[in-house]
Amino acid sequence: MMEDVGGYNNSNVKRARLQSLLSTLLDDPVLKDVPKNPSVADVDTLISLELGSAMKIFVVRMDNTMIDVAVPNSATVKDLKAAVVKKVNAKEQSQMGHRHISWRHVWSNFCLCYANQKLIDDKGMLQDFGIRNNSQIHFVRHVASRECGRHSRCKKRRFFHGLSKQS
Repeated sequence: MMEDVGGYNNSNVKRARLQSLLSTLLDDPVLKDVPKNPSVADVDTLISLELGSAMKIFVVRMDNTMIDVAVPNSATVKDLKAAVVKKVNAKEQSQMGHRHISWRHVWSNFCLCYANQKLIDDKGMLQDFGIRNNSQIHFVRHVASRECGRHSRCKKRRFFHGLSKQS
């Protein structure tokens, strides 16, 4: 059995060579779409995009900056939101270091909108809304209605505070 011949069987050396090769590949302008620390899912989605079984969607933020995300053709609104969260978090991390964004707050006050249709149903298929490759989606203000069962704390406090005054 061969042991550590010239350092090639050493896992640390292999890992270092792989990391070096990966960083060299990612610096190639052809692969500019690939994130700096890609997961297998990221690479799989980008391959699907090239093969036509995924779509690139442009999301216009409230400040008119645009980000692009890739999702499978069979994606739901929930999948799109997850892709937006991942992309924005990665962008914020690379530009500003660690910065926490409360996505729960974001999704409770804003929603994605395509062709004046608010994408509120997380289970809704993107294709059912007419979203295709290279579609442009916007962030818009969204106030949850009472049918959603959501009330602000402020309203609850006012309600209970009013009850205590009547007693």
